Amino acid sequence: MSAEPLEIHLEEQDLARGLRDDVRAGLTADPKWLPPKWFYDARGSELFEEITRLPEYYPTRAERAVLAAQAPAIADLTRAKTLIELGSGSSEKTRLLLDAFSRRGGLGTFVPLDVSASALRASTAQIAADYPGLRVRGIVGDFTRHLDRLPTGGRRLVLFLGGTIGNLLPAERAAFLTSMRAALESGDWLLVGTDLVKDPSVVVPAYDDAAGVTAEFNRNVLRVVNRELGADFDPEAFTHVARWDAEHEWIEMRLRADRRMSIRVPDLGLDVSFDAGEELRTEISAKFRPEGAAAELGAAGFTVEMFWTDPERLFGVTLARAC
Repeated sequence: MSAEPLEIHLEEQDLARGLRDDVRAGLTADPKWLPPKWFYDARGSELFEEITRLPEYYPTRAERAVLAAQAPAIADLTRAKTLIELGSGSSEKTRLLLDAFSRRGGLGTFVPLDVSASALRASTAQIAADYPGLRVRGIVGDFTRHLDRLPTGGRRLVLFLGGTIGNLLPAERAAFLTSMRAALESGDWLLVGTDLVKDPSVVVPAYDDAAGVTAEFNRNVLRVVNRELGADFDPEAFTHVARWDAEHEWIEMRLRADRRMSIRVPDLGLDVSFDAGEELRTEISAKFRPEGAAAELGAAGFTVEMFWTDPERLFGVTLARAC
């Protein structure tokens, strides 16, 4: 069975408008910031895939270990008819679940949602070829805006993997989980991957690797702004910073200006100055305690049914049910 034509709720002009709005808001704020979603052009996606293979970067390996061990239990517990993945990318880890559901039987539809139409078109075609009995229906959309476009009916399991929920600020997480619950019916399921709180000596190197791949990934956001909005950032004039915030229990990635400089963003008619040493925040990556994750899910209308972790207790996967 071939993949169905993509269902598009996010056009190129929507992405361009979003970038303009975010850059204007972030570069005129004090302190300055840019959201992490703009790391991921084609080059940024390649760099992130490289990051996931680095020895310091444990989250991908740890989450994969959990899914490899628990996929049969997830299939048996949920008995899902429709599997929905938010921010699907290549859906590589999802294949562990698709394999388990294929062995169990009963899964009819796979619905990956992602902002990139080109990436989604490639991944849905490959999955449709590899799982010929499965209906594959890709949705081009933003998981913070288009949850109301998810298919209804049947027993649904929504996947939100990779620790991506940790890139949202607490208020954004609460809004996302509330919207997620509103999009589901009682009895539907949500599977969430959360990186766990651990010693900073383990966490920080995962975001500041010895080979400098994460530093290049961080600077890539400046290259995106240069290319798309005509800005004149010198990415090499910014130093990559990864800092553990013990109070909030999250990593902050920042770019620190090595010297005083003035940046022009012609497409926005914007001039931005940086002092030497001034930092631009590009990402937070929150780490969770199991009880904290359960409390946030409960506040949004979910009941935690199962919580699993890898043998080293680096990464958690929570299976929750809409109540």
